[in-house]
Amino acid sequence: MKRFFTSESVTEGHPDKMADQISDAILDAIIAQDSKARVAVETLLTTGVAIVAGEVTTKAYVDVQDIVRKTVLDIGYTRAKYGFDGETCAVLSSIHSQSPDIALGVNKAAEFKQGERAADELEELGAGDQGMMFGYATNETEELMPLSIVLAHKLAMRLAEVRKNKTIPFLRPDGKTQVTIEYDENDKPIRVDTVLISTQHEPEVTIPEVKEALMKYVIDPIIPAELRDDEMKILVNPTGRFVMGGPSADTGLTGRKIIVDTYGGAIPHGGGAFSGKDPTKVDRSAHYFARYVAKNIVAAGLADKFMIEVAYAIGVAKPLSVMINTYGTAKVDEEKLMRVIMQLFDFRPGAIIKKLNLLRPIYKKTATYGHFGRNDPDFTWERTDMVNELRSAFNM
Repeated sequence: MKRFFTSESVTEGHPDKMADQISDAILDAIIAQDSKARVAVETLLTTGVAIVAGEVTTKAYVDVQDIVRKTVLDIGYTRAKYGFDGETCAVLSSIHSQSPDIALGVNKAAEFKQGERAADELEELGAGDQGMMFGYATNETEELMPLSIVLAHKLAMRLAEVRKNKTIPFLRPDGKTQVTIEYDENDKPIRVDTVLISTQHEPEVTIPEVKEALMKYVIDPIIPAELRDDEMKILVNPTGRFVMGGPSADTGLTGRKIIVDTYGGAIPHGGGAFSGKDPTKVDRSAHYFARYVAKNIVAAGLADKFMIEVAYAIGVAKPLSVMINTYGTAKVDEEKLMRVIMQLFDFRPGAIIKKLNLLRPIYKKTATYGHFGRNDPDFTWERTDMVNELRSAFNM
Protein backbone atom coordinates (compact mmCIF):
# COMPACT_ATOMS: atom_id res chain seq x y z
CA MET A 1 0.00 0.00 0.00
CA LYS A 2 1.24 3.47 -0.84
CA ARG A 3 1.72 5.89 2.03
CA PHE A 4 2.40 9.59 2.49
CA PHE A 5 4.71 11.11 5.07
CA THR A 6 5.22 14.78 5.95
CA SER A 7 7.95 16.72 7.76
CA GLU A 8 8.38 20.41 8.47
CA SER A 9 11.25 22.80 9.05
CA VAL A 10 11.47 26.45 10.07
CA THR A 11 13.82 29.29 9.21
CA GLU A 12 16.27 30.86 11.63
CA GLY A 13 13.84 33.79 11.98
CA HIS A 14 11.07 31.63 13.43
CA PRO A 15 10.55 32.70 17.07
CA ASP A 16 11.19 29.24 18.53
CA LYS A 17 14.38 28.89 16.50
CA MET A 18 15.48 32.38 17.56
CA ALA A 19 15.17 31.17 21.17
CA ASP A 20 17.20 28.04 20.39
CA GLN A 21 19.96 30.08 18.77
CA ILE A 22 20.17 32.52 21.68
CA SER A 23 20.38 29.67 24.21
CA ASP A 24 23.09 27.91 22.22
CA ALA A 25 25.00 31.16 21.60
CA ILE A 26 25.16 31.68 25.37
CA LEU A 27 26.29 28.06 25.80
CA ASP A 28 29.04 28.54 23.19
CA ALA A 29 30.28 31.73 24.84
CA ILE A 30 30.52 29.97 28.22
CA ILE A 31 32.03 26.70 27.02
CA ALA A 32 34.66 28.60 24.98
CA GLN A 33 36.01 29.94 28.29
CA ASP A 34 35.18 27.03 30.57
CA SER A 35 34.80 23.57 29.05
CA LYS A 36 33.74 22.14 32.42
CA ALA A 37 30.81 24.53 32.81
CA ARG A 38 27.33 23.24 33.57
CA VAL A 39 24.80 25.10 31.45
CA ALA A 40 21.03 24.82 31.07
CA VAL A 41 19.69 28.03 29.54
CA GLU A 42 16.16 28.73 28.27
CA THR A 43 15.02 31.74 26.23
CA LEU A 44 11.53 33.22 25.92
CA LEU A 45 10.77 35.78 23.22
CA THR A 46 7.69 37.93 22.84
CA THR A 47 6.87 41.43 21.63
CA GLY A 48 9.88 43.62 22.28
CA VAL A 49 11.51 41.46 24.95
CA ALA A 50 13.89 38.52 25.33
CA ILE A 51 13.92 36.70 28.67
CA VAL A 52 16.84 34.39 29.46
CA ALA A 53 16.65 32.06 32.45
CA GLY A 54 18.31 28.90 33.65
CA GLU A 55 21.04 27.26 35.68
CA VAL A 56 24.73 27.90 35.03
CA THR A 57 27.77 26.91 37.09
CA THR A 58 30.97 28.29 35.57
CA LYS A 59 34.14 30.31 36.08
CA ALA A 60 33.45 32.17 32.84
CA TYR A 61 31.93 35.62 32.45
CA VAL A 62 29.75 36.35 29.42
CA ASP A 63 27.67 39.40 28.53
CA VAL A 64 24.23 37.82 28.12
CA GLN A 65 22.63 41.02 26.84
CA ASP A 66 25.29 41.49 24.16
CA ILE A 67 24.96 37.84 23.01
CA VAL A 68 21.18 38.12 22.75
CA ARG A 69 21.33 41.33 20.71
CA LYS A 70 24.04 40.09 18.36
CA THR A 71 22.21 36.81 17.73
CA VAL A 72 18.94 38.58 16.95
CA LEU A 73 20.63 41.09 14.61
CA ASP A 74 22.55 38.34 12.78
CA ILE A 75 19.27 36.54 12.12
CA GLY A 76 17.92 39.68 10.44
CA TYR A 77 15.62 41.29 12.99
CA THR A 78 17.03 44.79 12.64
CA ARG A 79 13.80 46.80 12.58
CA ALA A 80 10.76 46.67 14.85
CA LYS A 81 8.39 46.40 11.87
CA TYR A 82 9.93 43.00 11.07
CA GLY A 83 8.49 41.74 14.37
CA PHE A 84 11.56 42.35 16.55
CA ASP A 85 14.61 44.63 16.76
CA GLY A 86 17.85 43.38 18.27
CA GLU A 87 19.05 46.90 19.03
CA THR A 88 16.00 48.15 20.94
CA CYS A 89 14.41 45.03 22.48
CA ALA A 90 14.50 44.61 26.24
CA VAL A 91 16.72 41.79 27.55
CA LEU A 92 15.94 40.30 30.95
CA SER A 93 18.17 37.69 32.60
CA SER A 94 17.45 35.36 35.51
CA ILE A 95 20.28 32.84 35.74
CA HIS A 96 21.37 31.04 38.90
CA SER A 97 23.73 28.19 39.76
CA GLN A 98 22.97 24.52 39.20
CA SER A 99 21.35 22.62 42.05
CA PRO A 100 24.03 21.00 44.23
CA ASP A 101 21.83 17.89 44.47
CA ILE A 102 22.02 17.44 40.70
CA ALA A 103 25.75 18.23 40.65
CA LEU A 104 26.45 15.38 43.10
CA GLY A 105 25.32 12.73 40.62
CA VAL A 106 26.66 14.40 37.50
CA ASN A 107 30.18 15.02 38.83
CA LYS A 108 30.54 11.49 40.17
CA ALA A 109 28.38 8.65 38.89
CA ALA A 110 26.67 6.22 41.23
CA GLU A 111 29.01 3.47 40.01
CA PHE A 112 31.93 5.06 41.91
CA LYS A 113 32.40 4.39 45.60
CA GLN A 114 33.21 7.10 48.14
CA GLY A 115 36.76 8.33 47.48
CA GLU A 116 37.19 6.22 44.35
CA ARG A 117 38.64 8.11 41.39
CA ALA A 118 39.02 7.42 37.67
CA ALA A 119 42.13 8.19 35.65
CA ASP A 120 40.11 10.70 33.61
CA GLU A 121 37.46 12.79 35.40
CA LEU A 122 35.19 12.48 32.34
CA GLU A 123 34.97 8.80 33.21
CA GLU A 124 33.36 9.76 36.52
CA LEU A 125 30.40 11.62 35.00
CA GLY A 126 26.88 10.41 35.65
CA ALA A 127 23.94 11.18 33.40
CA GLY A 128 22.69 14.75 33.84
CA ASP A 129 19.07 13.64 33.93
CA GLN A 130 16.79 10.68 33.48
CA GLY A 131 15.10 10.09 30.15
CA MET A 132 15.13 8.17 26.90
CA MET A 133 16.92 9.17 23.71
CA PHE A 134 16.41 7.95 20.15
CA GLY A 135 18.72 7.71 17.16
CA TYR A 136 17.78 6.88 13.59
CA ALA A 137 19.16 6.44 10.09
CA THR A 138 17.71 5.34 6.76
CA ASN A 139 19.37 4.78 3.39
CA GLU A 140 16.65 6.61 1.45
CA THR A 141 18.92 9.69 1.13
CA GLU A 142 22.67 10.23 0.93
CA GLU A 143 22.43 11.99 4.29
CA LEU A 144 20.96 8.76 5.70
CA MET A 145 17.94 10.79 6.82
CA PRO A 146 14.24 10.73 5.90
CA LEU A 147 13.70 12.47 2.56
CA SER A 148 10.89 14.70 3.82
CA ILE A 149 12.96 16.37 6.55
CA VAL A 150 16.01 16.70 4.26
CA LEU A 151 14.00 18.61 1.66
CA ALA A 152 12.14 20.68 4.26
CA HIS A 153 15.47 21.80 5.77
CA LYS A 154 16.94 22.59 2.36
CA LEU A 155 13.93 24.73 1.47
CA ALA A 156 14.21 26.60 4.78
CA MET A 157 17.94 27.15 4.29
CA ARG A 158 17.32 28.39 0.78
CA LEU A 159 14.65 30.80 2.04
CA ALA A 160 17.19 32.36 4.40
CA GLU A 161 19.86 32.45 1.70
CA VAL A 162 17.77 34.30 -0.89
CA ARG A 163 16.57 36.72 1.79
CA LYS A 164 20.06 37.56 3.00
CA ASN A 165 21.65 37.89 -0.44
CA LYS A 166 18.69 39.99 -1.66
CA THR A 167 17.79 37.59 -4.47
CA ILE A 168 14.24 37.97 -3.14
CA PRO A 169 14.44 41.40 -1.48
CA PHE A 170 10.92 41.46 -0.05
CA LEU A 171 11.33 38.46 2.26
CA ARG A 172 11.53 38.86 6.03
CA PRO A 173 13.12 36.48 8.57
CA ASP A 174 10.18 34.35 9.75
CA GLY A 175 9.19 31.29 7.73
CA LYS A 176 8.20 27.63 7.71
CA THR A 177 8.46 24.84 5.15
CA GLN A 178 6.78 21.45 4.85
CA VAL A 179 7.22 18.55 2.44
CA THR A 180 5.00 15.50 1.87
CA ILE A 181 6.58 12.43 0.24
CA GLU A 182 4.72 9.55 -1.40
CA TYR A 183 6.17 6.07 -0.79
CA ASP A 184 5.49 2.96 -2.86
CA GLU A 185 4.51 -0.52 -1.69
CA ASN A 186 8.18 -1.30 -0.96
CA ASP A 187 8.48 1.77 1.28
CA LYS A 188 10.65 3.61 -1.24
CA PRO A 189 10.11 7.36 -1.86
CA ILE A 190 8.77 7.87 -5.37
CA ARG A 191 7.63 11.49 -5.59
CA VAL A 192 7.08 14.77 -3.79
CA ASP A 193 3.34 15.14 -3.29
CA THR A 194 3.16 18.58 -1.64
CA VAL A 195 5.46 21.51 -0.96
CA LEU A 196 4.22 24.08 1.54
CA ILE A 197 6.05 27.34 2.26
CA SER A 198 4.86 30.10 4.56
CA THR A 199 7.20 33.08 4.54
CA GLN A 200 7.08 36.52 6.04
CA HIS A 201 7.12 39.31 3.44
CA GLU A 202 6.83 43.05 3.02
CA PRO A 203 3.24 44.38 3.06
CA GLU A 204 3.29 45.79 -0.48
CA VAL A 205 3.97 42.43 -2.14
CA THR A 206 1.14 40.27 -3.50
CA ILE A 207 0.90 36.53 -2.94
CA PRO A 208 1.22 35.79 -6.71
CA GLU A 209 4.52 37.71 -6.65
CA VAL A 210 5.69 35.78 -3.61
CA LYS A 211 4.76 32.46 -5.21
CA GLU A 212 6.47 33.30 -8.52
CA ALA A 213 9.70 34.26 -6.75
CA LEU A 214 9.68 31.19 -4.51
CA MET A 215 9.09 28.86 -7.45
CA LYS A 216 12.03 30.32 -9.35
CA TYR A 217 14.56 30.81 -6.59
CA VAL A 218 13.60 28.33 -3.84
CA ILE A 219 11.45 25.41 -4.99
CA ASP A 220 12.91 24.77 -8.44
CA PRO A 221 16.55 24.67 -7.22
CA ILE A 222 15.75 22.37 -4.27
CA ILE A 223 13.09 19.84 -5.30
CA PRO A 224 14.75 17.24 -7.58
CA ALA A 225 13.27 16.90 -11.06
CA GLU A 226 13.01 13.10 -10.73
CA LEU A 227 10.70 13.49 -7.73
CA ARG A 228 8.36 15.98 -9.40
CA ASP A 229 5.35 15.49 -11.63
CA ASP A 230 2.36 17.49 -12.84
CA GLU A 231 0.35 16.46 -9.78
CA MET A 232 2.81 17.93 -7.25
CA LYS A 233 0.94 20.48 -5.15
CA ILE A 234 2.55 23.79 -4.18
CA LEU A 235 1.11 25.90 -1.39
CA VAL A 236 2.54 29.34 -0.63
CA ASN A 237 1.26 31.42 2.31
CA PRO A 238 -2.13 29.66 2.40
CA THR A 239 -3.67 32.35 4.62
CA GLY A 240 -3.05 34.88 1.84
CA ARG A 241 -0.81 37.19 3.87
CA PHE A 242 2.20 36.88 6.22
CA VAL A 243 3.44 40.37 7.11
CA MET A 244 3.41 40.28 10.90
CA GLY A 245 5.98 37.71 12.00
CA GLY A 246 8.68 36.97 14.53
CA PRO A 247 8.09 37.28 18.29
CA SER A 248 5.47 40.00 17.77
CA ALA A 249 3.20 37.47 16.08
CA ASP A 250 4.13 34.33 17.99
CA THR A 251 5.96 33.74 21.26
CA GLY A 252 9.28 31.92 20.89
CA LEU A 253 10.57 29.36 23.36
CA THR A 254 13.69 27.21 23.55
CA GLY A 255 13.13 23.53 22.83
CA ARG A 256 9.75 23.74 21.13
CA LYS A 257 10.93 22.41 17.76
CA ILE A 258 12.41 19.08 18.77
CA ILE A 259 10.87 17.21 15.84
CA VAL A 260 12.35 19.76 13.42
CA ASP A 261 15.67 19.28 15.23
CA THR A 262 15.68 15.51 14.78
CA TYR A 263 14.00 13.24 12.21
CA GLY A 264 10.88 15.10 11.17
CA GLY A 265 8.57 12.76 13.07
CA ALA A 266 9.82 9.56 11.44
CA ILE A 267 10.51 7.98 14.84
CA PRO A 268 9.53 8.63 18.48
CA HIS A 269 11.26 11.37 20.47
CA GLY A 270 12.21 11.11 24.11
CA GLY A 271 10.98 14.63 24.80
CA GLY A 272 14.18 16.31 25.93
CA ALA A 273 15.26 19.34 23.91
CA PHE A 274 18.86 20.05 22.89
CA SER A 275 19.55 23.78 22.80
CA GLY A 276 21.07 25.60 25.75
CA LYS A 277 22.36 22.41 27.38
CA ASP A 278 25.99 21.44 27.89
CA PRO A 279 26.93 17.89 26.83
CA THR A 280 26.75 16.40 30.33
CA LYS A 281 23.01 16.57 29.70
CA VAL A 282 22.21 13.26 28.01
CA ASP A 283 19.19 14.95 26.41
CA ARG A 284 21.78 16.35 24.05
CA SER A 285 24.87 14.14 24.06
CA ALA A 286 23.10 10.77 24.11
CA HIS A 287 20.78 11.84 21.29
CA TYR A 288 23.89 12.73 19.28
CA PHE A 289 25.51 9.40 20.13
CA ALA A 290 22.37 7.46 19.24
CA ARG A 291 22.42 9.12 15.80
CA TYR A 292 26.13 8.23 15.51
CA VAL A 293 25.42 4.57 16.23
CA ALA A 294 22.42 4.42 13.89
CA LYS A 295 24.21 6.16 11.02
CA ASN A 296 27.19 3.83 11.23
CA ILE A 297 24.92 0.76 11.26
CA VAL A 298 23.16 1.86 8.07
CA ALA A 299 26.35 3.14 6.42
CA ALA A 300 27.91 -0.28 7.07
CA GLY A 301 25.05 -1.94 5.21
CA LEU A 302 23.86 -3.89 8.24
CA ALA A 303 20.29 -2.56 7.85
CA ASP A 304 18.38 -0.27 5.50
CA LYS A 305 16.64 1.47 8.40
CA PHE A 306 17.73 1.47 12.00
CA MET A 307 16.46 2.99 15.25
CA ILE A 308 18.01 2.81 18.69
CA GLU A 309 16.59 3.88 22.06
CA VAL A 310 18.82 4.49 25.08
CA ALA A 311 17.48 5.24 28.59
CA TYR A 312 19.29 6.78 31.57
CA ALA A 313 18.85 7.45 35.29
CA ILE A 314 20.15 10.73 36.72
CA GLY A 315 23.56 10.27 38.31
CA VAL A 316 24.15 6.83 36.76
CA ALA A 317 26.66 6.49 33.95
CA LYS A 318 25.61 3.25 32.29
CA PRO A 319 22.26 3.26 30.46
CA LEU A 320 19.32 1.48 32.01
CA SER A 321 18.31 -0.03 28.68
CA VAL A 322 19.26 -0.14 25.03
CA MET A 323 16.73 -1.19 22.37
CA ILE A 324 17.14 -1.51 18.60
CA ASN A 325 14.68 -1.79 15.71
CA THR A 326 15.67 -2.57 12.12
CA TYR A 327 12.08 -2.55 10.81
CA GLY A 328 12.70 -5.95 9.24
CA THR A 329 15.56 -4.59 7.07
CA ALA A 330 18.49 -6.20 8.90
CA LYS A 331 21.10 -7.94 6.74
CA VAL A 332 22.62 -9.70 9.77
CA ASP A 333 21.38 -11.54 12.84
CA GLU A 334 19.74 -8.96 15.11
CA GLU A 335 20.75 -10.60 18.38
CA LYS A 336 24.37 -10.56 17.30
CA LEU A 337 23.95 -6.97 16.08
CA MET A 338 22.85 -5.96 19.56
CA ARG A 339 25.85 -7.68 21.14
CA VAL A 340 28.23 -6.00 18.67
CA ILE A 341 26.75 -2.57 19.38
CA MET A 342 27.28 -3.00 23.11
CA GLN A 343 30.84 -4.17 22.52
CA LEU A 344 31.86 -1.37 20.14
CA PHE A 345 29.99 1.65 21.53
CA ASP A 346 30.34 3.08 25.05
CA PHE A 347 27.11 4.83 26.08
CA ARG A 348 28.40 6.41 29.30
CA PRO A 349 28.11 10.24 29.20
CA GLY A 350 31.82 10.85 29.74
CA ALA A 351 32.75 8.36 27.03
CA ILE A 352 30.28 10.00 24.63
CA ILE A 353 31.71 13.46 25.31
CA LYS A 354 35.23 12.17 24.68
CA LYS A 355 34.36 10.13 21.58
CA LEU A 356 32.46 12.97 19.89
CA ASN A 357 34.70 15.77 21.24
CA LEU A 358 31.71 17.70 22.56
CA LEU A 359 33.42 20.17 24.92
CA ARG A 360 33.72 22.82 22.20
CA PRO A 361 31.72 25.94 21.24
CA ILE A 362 29.98 24.30 18.28
CA TYR A 363 26.35 24.50 19.31
CA LYS A 364 24.84 27.69 17.93
CA LYS A 365 25.01 26.35 14.36
CA THR A 366 23.20 23.18 15.42
CA ALA A 367 20.19 25.27 16.47
CA THR A 368 18.86 25.78 12.93
CA TYR A 369 18.09 23.39 10.06
CA GLY A 370 18.43 20.22 12.11
CA HIS A 371 21.08 18.64 14.30
CA PHE A 372 21.39 15.59 12.03
CA GLY A 373 22.16 14.95 8.37
CA ARG A 374 24.47 17.95 8.07
CA ASN A 375 27.86 17.82 6.33
CA ASP A 376 29.92 19.81 8.83
CA PRO A 377 33.19 18.57 10.40
CA ASP A 378 32.09 19.90 13.80
CA PHE A 379 29.07 17.59 13.72
CA THR A 380 31.17 14.64 14.86
CA TRP A 381 28.08 12.49 15.40
CA GLU A 382 27.67 12.42 11.62
CA ARG A 383 30.98 10.61 11.06
CA THR A 384 30.89 7.05 9.75
CA ASP A 385 34.24 6.03 11.20
CA MET A 386 32.91 2.82 12.78
CA VAL A 387 31.82 1.23 9.51
CA ASN A 388 34.90 -0.96 9.07
CA GLU A 389 34.76 -2.26 12.65
CA LEU A 390 31.07 -3.05 12.33
CA ARG A 391 31.56 -4.89 9.05
CA SER A 392 34.54 -6.79 10.45
CA ALA A 393 32.42 -7.99 13.34
CA PHE A 394 30.21 -9.73 10.79
CA ASN A 395 33.07 -10.84 8.50
CA MET A 396 31.78 -8.55 5.75
